[in-house]
Amino acid sequence: MYDIEKFYQATDVKDAIRALLADPAAEIIAGGSDVLIKIREGKMAGCSLVSIHGIKELAGVEMLSDGTIVIGPATTFSHVTNNEIVQKHIPMLGDAVDQAGGPQLRNIGTVGGNVCNGVTSADSATSFCCYDAIMVLEGPEGIREVPIRDWYTGPGRTVRNHEEVLTQIKIKKESYEGFGGHYIKYGKRNAMEIATLGCAVTVKLTEDKKHIDDMHIAYGVAAPTPIRCFEIEKQVKGMEIGDDLFETVGKGVLEEVNPRTSWRASKEFRLQLVEELGKRALKQAIINAGGECNA
Repeated sequence: MYDIEKFYQATDVKDAIRALLADPAAEIIAGGSDVLIKIREGKMAGCSLVSIHGIKELAGVEMLSDGTIVIGPATTFSHVTNNEIVQKHIPMLGDAVDQAGGPQLRNIGTVGGNVCNGVTSADSATSFCCYDAIMVLEGPEGIREVPIRDWYTGPGRTVRNHEEVLTQIKIKKESYEGFGGHYIKYGKRNAMEIATLGCAVTVKLTEDKKHIDDMHIAYGVAAPTPIRCFEIEKQVKGMEIGDDLFETVGKGVLEEVNPRTSWRASKEFRLQLVEELGKRALKQAIINAGGECNA
């Protein structure tokens, strides 16, 4: 049973903002794959819900004239994966969310919900970090844009204020053009599994395809929030593709992560995964960017 005191279906974003202002205890619900489970487990018993499901302006993927890709937060995982713009320009994101849960979850779960719940294991989060996504929030005081590096404030927490609605996730052209990417999720099962560790890498190669022009690397479940390893990214610029590069990345990322021990895995095992998945994801990203290496 679902113990829900009040349910309000918003007609548009401004209507949702008004409803949230009127009820300081209300929670936003879109697909419901996270919220309904919490209610069923008694964690949100007697809650009030404001639904943004079905608001057309919050769903879909489009490309603006300047090449910016705009993803509606109410777009389901399956629609992201199968979208032509995503497949052509940011396929790593589509591959990542295609590993979330099972088919039922991917057909109702939304990318906005995946980042708004603030969990470090969110499959979309590391890809968005590598693509320098910009989160667009609308509230009673207007619209503000938050770079994803500033989005997470702690485990299960983000900068979104209660009365704000995430309306867009934007990825600028310079954050994806010329980059190849790869996401690896480690779990004890091949499906229906929350990540024990996730790693995403995007890489742009020099014209000769033999050196690193730019690299972005991000992890989930390697810290209290999704994390980018900015220091090692700076260090590898200009490095030649080869064993030295992979060893440098594998060891370097260990200095920037802070995984914990949980019932899913020990800290020590997660550190081993951080090193190994970083190297594997980088190798495949290089291949996807048109380079050569022994992946």
